[in-house]
Amino acid sequence: MKKINRVFLFIYLPLIIHWVTIFILTSLPSDRLPSVEVSDKINHFLAFFVLGFFLNLTLKYQTKFPELKKNIILITVIIASGYALLDELHQLFVPGRSAEVLDWVADFIGAITGSYLAELIYRRYFVSLNNFLRV
Repeated sequence: MKKINRVFLFIYLPLIIHWVTIFILTSLPSDRLPSVEVSDKINHFLAFFVLGFFLNLTLKYQTKFPELKKNIILITVIIASGYALLDELHQLFVPGRSAEVLDWVADFIGAITGSYLAELIYRRYFVSLNNFLRV
């Protein structure tokens, strides 16, 4: 049986699933979305918090582009907030949806916060995390 790559399973795969989920949910017309009793801005913050968290770890554990590791928080925030901007523009073409600057701000703050948390966890639990992932 083939050995399971834990970095893929616990870092890359959650990022892929979450990013696809964001795209699918923001592509749905507003009348097809489930009603949630939470502020729209909190939803944006949480979605991009998780994206920033896993994107930071993905960039940290990837080996193809080592230069991306030099300013990992900055790179993570640029990628996530760039995607957030494209996502807001994309919503202009989805029935019942709109693009809002404050949504992008919530996305941006979520990405920064998620990336910083990933950085803190990584620094605090570096040895344990790498042993678990068998890096």
